[in-house]
Amino acid sequence: MREKFIKFMQGRNGVDDFSRFTMGVAIVSIILAIFTRNGSFIGALLDTIGLLAIVYTYYRILSKDIPRRYQENQKYLEKTSKIRMRFRKEKNLMEQRKTHHIYTCPGCGQKIRIPRGKGKIEIDCPKCHTKFVKKS
Repeated sequence: MREKFIKFMQGRNGVDDFSRFTMGVAIVSIILAIFTRNGSFIGALLDTIGLLAIVYTYYRILSKDIPRRYQENQKYLEKTSKIRMRFRKEKNLMEQRKTHHIYTCPGCGQKIRIPRGKGKIEIDCPKCHTKFVKKS
């Protein structure tokens, strides 16, 4: 069975970042539609948006026009690069907080990493050379 699926998917686009995004939009809109039912126009509209997003997602996944799907995915990645970079930075900072204190220079706003457990130390900012005392 697995071999049949692999053979079926050969030459097709498959799942990429943009198709993950459209599937997420579909799921969110369907969940919102569940909470706004009561025969309202908004609930019906959200259901329709969710259904269309699912259909479009599967169209992209099963498409054999790989260059066009690649271009669409690249446009999506280009438009969301700043947002993804911001989340990546925040995730990295959260991981570093386990082993380091991260202080902000009062002079220039530069973030400075100091290992935990050093006690009270004087920090010299590498950017503007402002000196300040912090407890690590």
